[in-house]
Amino acid sequence: MHIGPEPAHTQDDIAPMPYIESLQVFVRVVELGSITSGGRDLRLTPAVASKRIKELEAHLGVRLFNRTTRSIIPTEVGQRFYEEAKKVLDSLEAAEAVVANFSDRPRGVIRVTAPLGVGRRIIAPLVPEFVKAYPETEVQMRLSDRAVDLMSERLDVALFVGVPKDSNLKLRRIAEVDRVLVAAPDYIAEHGAPSSPQDLLKNHNCLLLRYPRSPEYFWQLQTASGLRKLEVSGKFDADDSDVLTEWALAGHGIANKPRFDIAQHLASGALVQVMEDTPPSPSIFGCLYPHRKLQDPKVRAFVDFMTERGQRAVVPPS
Repeated sequence: MHIGPEPAHTQDDIAPMPYIESLQVFVRVVELGSITSGGRDLRLTPAVASKRIKELEAHLGVRLFNRTTRSIIPTEVGQRFYEEAKKVLDSLEAAEAVVANFSDRPRGVIRVTAPLGVGRRIIAPLVPEFVKAYPETEVQMRLSDRAVDLMSERLDVALFVGVPKDSNLKLRRIAEVDRVLVAAPDYIAEHGAPSSPQDLLKNHNCLLLRYPRSPEYFWQLQTASGLRKLEVSGKFDADDSDVLTEWALAGHGIANKPRFDIAQHLASGALVQVMEDTPPSPSIFGCLYPHRKLQDPKVRAFVDFMTERGQRAVVPPS
């Protein structure tokens, strides 16, 4: 039994879980470049995120960031601390994954990225089913048609439609996806249907999915003489694939789309396929994840679940 006054708590005393949360906030603020973004990524308000950073600086007795009205940049010691803090969080995550393997109950947050269209139509409807099957998990989705870096953005799984670059990531193929060139009947009535790759290049407006390092500056078509890479051009481009679909539906040009993505418009006649004899090369629908995530049961469960359900969604029944 303790007799006497309680020991005074000092400014350096931070409870274990808030301290871990402070490390998480600090790491994400460094990686995302702002307290607001770092807090939002962890579902914390800017005020709470800022408090965590101040607590961490008080505990360590150093300034971790140089702050201006427009930016927040880690100090030299802050950058060194970031490198070590990231190792701590990675080790903690690996340790929790080992425990979860023993309990055989997937649990924890799964951070997922996917292209906008695929994310909205295929992945998002499956997420509630997954969480219902594994109620101790949470899924945080980040939808974007831009390429993302799983390691720097601390994501667990990236779903994609395309041809992934060689990398150190683990690839799970879900399905091969047919692609088609499509246009609205009004566009064809005004401009005619392209009769060849050369006709497509010279006489038609191609609707392009474009952003820095975009893989769609070129379209690759399957011809009788083999694959042909076309440097297509057009008057419109966007970094959202759904915008391309809307432009195509409005009669503004020809789009290169996964068949499943515009299947309803093909069925209704709102879009029609062109150049059927020289279609685009198929894409891979799959997911990428770091090799170390193979140890994490929640990631394995998510990848297995999306592989099974996602394949049904994008491959039409024979």
